[in-house]
Amino acid sequence: MSGIYVIGGGASGLFAAIWAARRNRKVTVLEHKDKPGKKILATGNGKCNYTNLVQEGDCYRSDNPAFAPEVLMNFDVKKTIDFFQEIGIYPHERNGYLYPNSGQASSVLEVLLLEAERLHVKIECGIHVNSINRNLTIFTDKGQFQADKVLLAGGGMANPALGSDGSSFQLAGALGHRIIRPLPALVQLRAKEKYFKTLSGVRTEAEVSLYTGSRFVAKEKGEILFADYGISGIPVMQVSRYAAKALSEGREAILVLDFFPALSKEEIKNILAGRLNRNPKETIEEAFIGFMNKKLAYAALRETKIDVSLTLAQLKEEQLEKIALRLKEWKIFITETNPFEQAQVTAGGVDTLQINPSTMESKLVKGLFFAGEIVDVDGTCGGYNLQWAWSSGFVAGNHI
Repeated sequence: MSGIYVIGGGASGLFAAIWAARRNRKVTVLEHKDKPGKKILATGNGKCNYTNLVQEGDCYRSDNPAFAPEVLMNFDVKKTIDFFQEIGIYPHERNGYLYPNSGQASSVLEVLLLEAERLHVKIECGIHVNSINRNLTIFTDKGQFQADKVLLAGGGMANPALGSDGSSFQLAGALGHRIIRPLPALVQLRAKEKYFKTLSGVRTEAEVSLYTGSRFVAKEKGEILFADYGISGIPVMQVSRYAAKALSEGREAILVLDFFPALSKEEIKNILAGRLNRNPKETIEEAFIGFMNKKLAYAALRETKIDVSLTLAQLKEEQLEKIALRLKEWKIFITETNPFEQAQVTAGGVDTLQINPSTMESKLVKGLFFAGEIVDVDGTCGGYNLQWAWSSGFVAGNHI
């Protein structure tokens, strides 16, 4: 049976299939899991943050930063909202983040499947694609299919239990495409400092900067979470793709935490000295009460090798300086990321220089298209990876 074959029944694959079917094309989706769209159900903590009103260039990362904006121009946030409202999703907005008003990720998947069914898109589950040749013959564990056009939308390697097992990279690579090394992104970071076991479970606000050696790379602000293996939280996950990239290239990845971005070192010193001055018997550890998390304050003092029982009269100026510097520039040397099983998305993928951004067609194999996470584009937290799935799926679906 000829026609259009979509490899992968996730967000971008289903979306592309719908738009191709709206152009009266015969479309079959081949999904290797037992059900399509499993990863959609896990997004937004089960609520599906399906796009974001704030769209800026640095929300999308790639070795070729000009690629994503060109694709996104063809199907922007307004078109995304309109489309989903048309098929049944009433939007609920929170600080720019858009969710279905039902509060259920299943709603997004269900309306996509209903629309696919209305358009007679055939979805075959439990089929694993082994290879594709340049004539667009698809070889699977359930036989072979001859396609007129093929869309590779099988995802990356993040959260493989939900279907993204990296097999699509092998299919694209076998057809001559350059695969930029896939790495975990939007993922927790690991380090070996002993204080992590003490700080495990501590949540606090901080400004997080990532350096590779002495070079500044990225900065985020928000709540971070210490764990026994290292550090997590949205700001950490936002910069994690750059840490993964640096480590994969043999470079250092250093996180620098600023627990008081609104205060200077001098202001921190004055606050602590003022508290100690008020009560000569108060220790430096006690001076932190109400100022910052007790476990974190204790770790800061231990790491600066300052006796927690010292009073103001016993503290030297350089010791106060050391404490303030630690709170403003707490360095963590990252050793690795958590694995793909904990990652929300994949950094890397098919080199965008080998894809036409106007059509999402391969420049190497005529009739072969790409959409979604298989491409070397990854978004930050906040609905950007789904927006990339919708935009790239729309472009591919309309040109396939």
